[in-house]
Amino acid sequence: MPYVLSHGKSPHGTDWINESAAECYLPLLFALDRLLQEGIKPRWTVNMTPILSEQLEDESFKAGFEEYCQEKIDYAKKDAEGFLAKGEMNMVGLARFWQHQFQRALDQFRDRWDRSIVGGFRFFQEEGSIEIITCGATHGYQPLLATEESCHAQIQVAVANHEKHYGRKPRGIWLPECAYRPSYDWKSPVEASAPFPRLGTEQIVQQHGIEYFFVDSHMIRGGQPLGTYAQKFPQLAELFARSSKFFTPSEEFRSEYEHYVLENGVTVFARDPETTVKVWSGDVGYPGSEYYLEFHKQLYPGRHRYWRISQNKADLGAKQPYDPYHAYEKIVEHAKDFVQTLKSTLAHYKGVADRVGTVVAMYDTELFGHWWWEGPEFLYEVAREMAKDGTVEMVTGGDMLDQHPAHHMIHMPEGSWGEGGYHYIWLNDDNAWTWQKLYPAERRMRELADRNLTGQAREILTQAARELLLAEASDWQFLISTWAARDYAEIRFDDHVQRFFRLADLAENVADGGVLTEAEVEFLEDCKLKDAPFAELQPDVWRTRKAFQVG
Repeated sequence: MPYVLSHGKSPHGTDWINESAAECYLPLLFALDRLLQEGIKPRWTVNMTPILSEQLEDESFKAGFEEYCQEKIDYAKKDAEGFLAKGEMNMVGLARFWQHQFQRALDQFRDRWDRSIVGGFRFFQEEGSIEIITCGATHGYQPLLATEESCHAQIQVAVANHEKHYGRKPRGIWLPECAYRPSYDWKSPVEASAPFPRLGTEQIVQQHGIEYFFVDSHMIRGGQPLGTYAQKFPQLAELFARSSKFFTPSEEFRSEYEHYVLENGVTVFARDPETTVKVWSGDVGYPGSEYYLEFHKQLYPGRHRYWRISQNKADLGAKQPYDPYHAYEKIVEHAKDFVQTLKSTLAHYKGVADRVGTVVAMYDTELFGHWWWEGPEFLYEVAREMAKDGTVEMVTGGDMLDQHPAHHMIHMPEGSWGEGGYHYIWLNDDNAWTWQKLYPAERRMRELADRNLTGQAREILTQAARELLLAEASDWQFLISTWAARDYAEIRFDDHVQRFFRLADLAENVADGGVLTEAEVEFLEDCKLKDAPFAELQPDVWRTRKAFQVG
């Protein structure tokens, strides 16, 4: 979730975070609450990104979310009146269904969690239901950041922020886009520059106390990522060739159903493709059932959804009315099938490898509730089914380290879970310009941090650091590549970069004895109001680190 809060005179827009809170986060807490009452602790590993936690705890989000829920309730009432006037009684019932859903979300938010979704997840971690892990501070794409200091800052800020919100340091991390880079002489893919030694991702996270992370299955198996990078983007082909010199595929048996330790002791888990397809795919997986809620067809202006996917998936005009009862019957059936898939997958692996394996089923949280409305209830039923079955143990990443530490050490190639398994989605002809602007900003931040500024100059530099972190979000390159909200992403990225450089100039000027003009003070205050995460941020984390040797 990028930073979308509405602060200041130029609001970013908050639909994304309000929808996610109402459709994903609160329903997940509701599922966990019911499971705990039934004596079930599903041991889910939940990644709460620092930038999301910051937004969920911001008073402007809390007030805006209450208004959002009330607005959805009011629209549902108006929809019911309209359906009643037409004599469409089944649709009246659906409108009441939506009124109840958003009233429950509002009541849950206010009364059960005292307006703190973060507090809700912290509660379930303390109760032993889940383990919360962290991510890069703003989801910065580690392998492509230009400076070692920026890589460290993303993790160091994340760990400190996680401890602030959840009361303990994280043991694991969700690497942004599951992107990993080994240690080698790295070269800028968008600038003419000489190679220089860089630490591997596992070395960076270990220095901040991280014990494990996740990757895609091709990273464990050691196969080359898909795609012809030499044709699509030559700079990526060179990066891949450089990193590959330090990776020799092993002849030993490797599997995504094992977890492995890297050379420095950090553990790596890999995604299971079997369960991924069943839960993620709208074409061949559970979310594509004709009885589930159709995502794309909405009734305006309230944007409630009243139709199911139906047999004809392509024709929005042919959609049939949604029936929650039939949908929820299907959820139980799919949950049982999922648990059976887990059991058969693990049984097959035991037959092949003659040892007990682990299935890592990992997904974007927005799948559950936003894209797939019934998703949180599916997770609830899966947890109940697994607890009842008793033959499959539910564990977090930390549980695995404590109870079943890795027995085999491996080296991994560079890559991500994106299209083609490498960096192409985040660096291509459409978005290369973002890195050309970002790299000088990273180096400028390091230079100013080294000056150890004080007073007002330090205050200005701290805000510049916030703008840099927000500009580093991998969301912008992704949205540009996929044409999803492309204009929005380009504007947001460019705005953060421009603000960074102007603030950097102001900080340097003040440090050299200058005084801010009235317009410059107004600009600084606007930045602090508009882009306000990480109140505890210190620019010192960007100071130059000692040179590294590639081993």
